[in-house]
This record gives sequence, structure tokens and C-alpha cells, in this order.
Amino acid sequence: MKRLALLVPLVLFTACQQTSIRGVTTFDYTGGEHQDGKITYREALPVGGPHNPAWQNCGEYQAELYPEYAVHSLEHGAVWVTYRPTLDQESIQTLRSALNGRTHTLLSPRSTQTSPIVLTAWNAQLNVEKASDPRVGKFIQKYEQGGTAPEIGASCSGAYDQTQ
Repeated sequence: MKRLALLVPLVLFTACQQTSIRGVTTFDYTGGEHQDGKITYREALPVGGPHNPAWQNCGEYQAELYPEYAVHSLEHGAVWVTYRPTLDQESIQTLRSALNGRTHTLLSPRSTQTSPIVLTAWNAQLNVEKASDPRVGKFIQKYEQGGTAPEIGASCSGAYDQTQ
């Protein structure tokens, strides 16, 4: 007598993996609100809201950026990494390396922040003490051209490139 093997497909159900990153604070801004001039933001380092009609060109800057332009870049899916001007060069180089080859990132000093390093995306922000923190790479991976940015895929070049 020939035996028939009954193959029962094994289906593994896994819970949706939580992709949250420990320490990220989230917000609820909608996009598209263009406004000229100086803007007062609710957060010391803004994560969304009204912004200049021109965006900040992505890249590395040696001086502080006007938030009104940087926020527009966030709307386009950029991640803005800021650091205290007193941060050591080795840490700044670690941040540069984390951003190397990415098209939608900003790197700039910011003297008024309380944390040594702040990573900001549209509606998300993470404060870290060290550039070597593994959450830095995770945040960039999750939020550059992702996350909740209203205009993912929009340009991050060809606009404003001045600093304060």
C-alpha cells in the first residue's frame, strides 16, 4: 500500500514588528503650509509646521540653518541632524559617515539645543548623547524618505543654501 504524505503548509504568524525606536518623540503636523519671514515654532528645534516656500538644500553645513527652510526639507523627507558646536571632531565625523551617500539629509551645528545631538524628521525627533548610538542609523534609515513626511520624493536640492 502506497503511503500518501499529507503536507500541511506551516504558516507562521508573526505579530507586526514594532519599528519604533526607543526615545523618539512624535508629533502631528500636516504639510503644505508655506509662509514667508520668521516663524515661531512650538518646539525649540522644529519638527513640522509652517515653513518657507523654499527648502534648504540637503548637505553638510558649518553654520546654523534657518529653521524655516530646514523644515521645508523635512517635509520633503529629509532628516536633519544637528549637534552642539562644542561636539568633538571624531563625533562629527561619525555623523558624516552615517549620512554619507544619502540624498535627503542635513547636517549642521545648533547652539541652542540641550542634547549633544538631535535627529529630526517630519513629526519625529530623537535626542542622543553620542554619535555612536545605534539609534542614529536606525532613525536615518526609518525617516529619510520615509516616516510621515508629506512630500516624500520631492527635491532636496536646487533651492536655498544660505546659513545664519
